[in-house]
Amino acid sequence: MASMPSPKKIVAFSDPDEFEEFVKEWVPALEPQYLLVERHGGSGDHGIDVAGYLSQQRLEGEWHNYQCKRYAAALAWATAAQEMRKMFVAASAGEFTVPTRYVFVAPRFSRSLPRQFAKPTECRAKFLQELSTTRDKIVVDLTSDQRRAVEELAATTDFAMFECVDLDEMLAQHKTTPHWLDRFPHAPFEQGPQEMVPPPQHSDDEARYVQRLVDIYRERYPGTINRLEEVPHVEEADDHLKRQRVAFYAAEALRVFARDATTPAYFERVKKDVHSIVVETAARSYPDGWERLGAVMTVAGTVQLTPTILAPFVEPEARKGVCHHLANEDRLTWCRKGEK
Repeated sequence: MASMPSPKKIVAFSDPDEFEEFVKEWVPALEPQYLLVERHGGSGDHGIDVAGYLSQQRLEGEWHNYQCKRYAAALAWATAAQEMRKMFVAASAGEFTVPTRYVFVAPRFSRSLPRQFAKPTECRAKFLQELSTTRDKIVVDLTSDQRRAVEELAATTDFAMFECVDLDEMLAQHKTTPHWLDRFPHAPFEQGPQEMVPPPQHSDDEARYVQRLVDIYRERYPGTINRLEEVPHVEEADDHLKRQRVAFYAAEALRVFARDATTPAYFERVKKDVHSIVVETAARSYPDGWERLGAVMTVAGTVQLTPTILAPFVEPEARKGVCHHLANEDRLTWCRKGEK
């Protein structure tokens, strides 16, 4: 069976329209403060493919431009400069304010283009020199006053606004969006969650769920366990607490992985799935909290999860640990008065 093409190859060989859509999906991961991300591509777009707005004024306020160039050849200065001229002509005509960032996105760049953008002053000088001699129709068709306005606008613009973004960086950031699974359903991660071993000392993040467990031990071993420090004196309780901490950290590893490699929303989805099933089990009557927790853990380990990019990494131990994360949020409790 032929192997599936990598996400990088899928993007690199997509058509221009699909590439713009990929960029629109990626842009919010690059700058989460955008109020709106909008595609403009097409004739009369004035050099705007995807715009990220930082204010309600949109093109009249602060905004960023993402110029998409999905060509077979690497994007070089000649093509980039042509798009830059288009932008300055439109901005000088009042079509929009000059963006504070102008990002070229392409599968490949010439080696020289990022180096040219890395020296904004030299880049501006090169652009202005070419602007005075270009035969680009968009400039040639200007009146002398219009051309002067374009030159003055470019001369007073900080060319540090221009940059390139590497496709590998784009893919790493796109992976954190909800669109990744839809676009690349068969794309594997290089590695899943890193195993987290419970530290000898309990962390602050464990305080709430561990207290819930101590309540169970106090109920099951009256007069013997009243505080966390007394749990090690009862072997059954001590072994039980150690297992619960292993489960908690299995879920914690999943949470960290979702935060760093995908998006926190996927871990929240797992919590929602687990809670929607185990809450019914927890609501039943039991002799004590020990029995309630045991019943909940049995069910939690078999919960069917909503298919997301995170779901394949959620092993039974992590599903159980999610219950302790829910206990930390007071969404699950084990002991109830009057059950005995």
